[in-house]
Amino acid sequence: MSVDPASCSLRPDYRAAIGMITPSANLVVERVTCAILADFPEVSGHFSRTPVFGAKDLFPEDYDWDGMLAAARLLAQARPDVIVWNGSKGATLGFDTDRELCRRVTEETGIPATTSSLALEAALSSLGARRIAVVAPYASDYQTKLIAGFEREGLEVVAEAHSGIKDNLDYAAVPDDAMAAMIRDVADAKPDAILTWCTNFPAAYGVDALERELGIPILDSVTLAVWHGLLMVGRADVRGRRWGRLFDEFAP
Repeated sequence: MSVDPASCSLRPDYRAAIGMITPSANLVVERVTCAILADFPEVSGHFSRTPVFGAKDLFPEDYDWDGMLAAARLLAQARPDVIVWNGSKGATLGFDTDRELCRRVTEETGIPATTSSLALEAALSSLGARRIAVVAPYASDYQTKLIAGFEREGLEVVAEAHSGIKDNLDYAAVPDDAMAAMIRDVADAKPDAILTWCTNFPAAYGVDALERELGIPILDSVTLAVWHGLLMVGRADVRGRRWGRLFDEFAP
């Protein structure tokens, strides 16, 4: 007898699986995902990669659809309950492009899908947050493009800070104290939420302490993607509280 995973995802003893697509030069997504899922032992994380590396994006105004769907097809062979694009590019392309990505992934695999950007949209809607501050590792030209993308979505960017890095792999090497300093700097603008935006930017580990210090929600792009995947399998609850307020304020 075949069993539809969607019909089982809220059963207490059901063991869920989340499939993650991550950029090929990323060192952060697997680490943070596995660390978060350690608090959710009934949920496993599984990973596939799509080519994103170096200092030049070969598809600056779109996704590498062939690469993305190939990664999704590989994950689908393990039959996860949800497939997540744990990448931040959708914020520059537009959230509708990420909705189209999810549509194509589901059409290709039969599996529900989400992305970091769509997770952000859900979290900001739950918060009622429109005034944001953006902290990222990017070079100035890409940071400008990112801010323009958020503003097209109707968000007001009241402050920003960036590291000025161009190579994708180097994003993962930004020191903890540098990330914390940028977060504290943008907090002076009193945004509704602070975004740490780039899924190869290891800001997730400092979110809880900085939220408690600053009194402002901090939404990390990697954590958001994991949270939304957990939400879609009925598992986003307070067990993840050490990764930020996201897990207790928006639990079902």
